[in-house]
This record gives sequence, C-alpha cells and structure tokens, in this order.
Amino acid sequence: MNPVADAKILFSQHRDGVFRYLSRIVGQADTANELTQEVFLRAWRAPVAGETEVERRAWVFKVARNLALNHLRDARRRPETVELGEAAQPATQELSVALQQALAALPNLDRDVFLMKESAGLSYDEIASACGVTLDAVRARLHRARVQLPALAADSEQAARLEAASNRD
Repeated sequence: MNPVADAKILFSQHRDGVFRYLSRIVGQADTANELTQEVFLRAWRAPVAGETEVERRAWVFKVARNLALNHLRDARRRPETVELGEAAQPATQELSVALQQALAALPNLDRDVFLMKESAGLSYDEIASACGVTLDAVRARLHRARVQLPALAADSEQAARLEAASNRD
C-alpha cells in the first residue's frame, strides 16, 4: 500500500481516538486538534511501522504520545498567564478542572497508559507497544492510575472550591 493511502486509512480509523487521547492530555480542543493533525501528517510523511493493525495502531498512538509529551514540556517552559477577575466556575466545570488536574498530577507514563485505555480504547498489547513497556507494566500502571485518580480528583476539587470561596470574600 502506498504511504498516502496508508495515512488516509489510519486517519479514518484512529482520528477520533487520537483526538480524545490528546484532548485529555493537553486540555484544549484547539491544541489537541493541531496535534492530531500533526500525528497524521507524520504518518503521511513516513512509512507506517508495523505489519498488523495492532502494530499500526500502536505506532499511531506512540507518535501521538511523543507529540503530547513534547507539547507539555514546551508548555512548561513558557510563562503561565492568569486572567485577573475570573468568575467562579460552575460545579461541573470545577469537576472537569479537578479531573484535568488529577490527570496532570499522575506520572506521565501512568497518565498515558490510563488515557490510552480509557479514552482511546487501546488493548494492553497496543499500549505496551506505544509506550515501550511490558504488559505487566501496563497492568500495574493502569491499576495504580485507577487507584490514585479518585483521590487526586477529590483533592483538586476541594482545592478549587476553597480557592473559589476565598475569591468571593
């Protein structure tokens, strides 16, 4: 199969899963959309690794993961801007922010394993290949993330409520 046809097939099969995965990591739809496009541009430019569908899907998510990690690293280097006079957030938005903060508090690999499984629906084999770890490591990291996330989200939600209450005073 030629690279352009291969990229088109990969795009139609995996764009939604890649976008969901990247959205959870970067937290902004515009940025996730740009990164998703970059994933498939790279698939178009380079030969896709793997003979089987599982190997190709794992390759696509490995590219997505690397782009996301690069984006997060670069974002940490840029100064953070804060808008003055932000309004109090509705409860659902507070929860969404708390979940995003909880995901960000997880170690990168734990977060990626969790999101590849829960947001993108990858199999353990695909996750192991995309992240360069063993199946046992995938299982352990997924379990650890599932245990830690509720506590981290609760802490983040409580912190957001305390901050919102202090801003109202």
